[in-house]
Amino acid sequence: MNTPTKPAPDLESLRAAVQEFRPNPHRVPFNNLKPFHDSIAELRNKNASYFIIAEILQQNGVKTSRARVAEYGRIVLDGGKSRKRRKRARTAPVANALATPQSTPAVAAKPVPVTPAPATTITSYVPLPASENTPYKSRGPHIANVKMMTPSEHEEFEASLKSKTPAS
Repeated sequence: MNTPTKPAPDLESLRAAVQEFRPNPHRVPFNNLKPFHDSIAELRNKNASYFIIAEILQQNGVKTSRARVAEYGRIVLDGGKSRKRRKRARTAPVANALATPQSTPAVAAKPVPVTPAPATTITSYVPLPASENTPYKSRGPHIANVKMMTPSEHEEFEASLKSKTPAS
């Protein structure tokens, strides 16, 4: 069989290449701002904004921008402190919050994509039944919806309306 033989890697020439390697000075981060480290730090101690520091450096011939000086300040001067960011508040969609009783254990749900509101308006709200063994209690005004009443409830409602009207 003819199997090609691979040449052995020359480790000495590899080590020499690694020792002689010099990065491109344009690729080194903050290469143009490092000579002015003390001046930038002193200006920041005097509460100078990054915009003012960038203007002073530009007036003295340093090619930089406000964003670059700000990045230098956050990473080099502040030691890479992470900026505090607000956490997004996780709120359940209204439809899901009303339909889930509080005693039900939370189940990992897939995020619901945001869709525009439908063109039609919702005219009736069907509350969940409150039984003795569920802690769910409906809140808000209780408005009678005659279409959803049982016949006995409808009779009670009509009787209550007649008792409230003054006799003329």
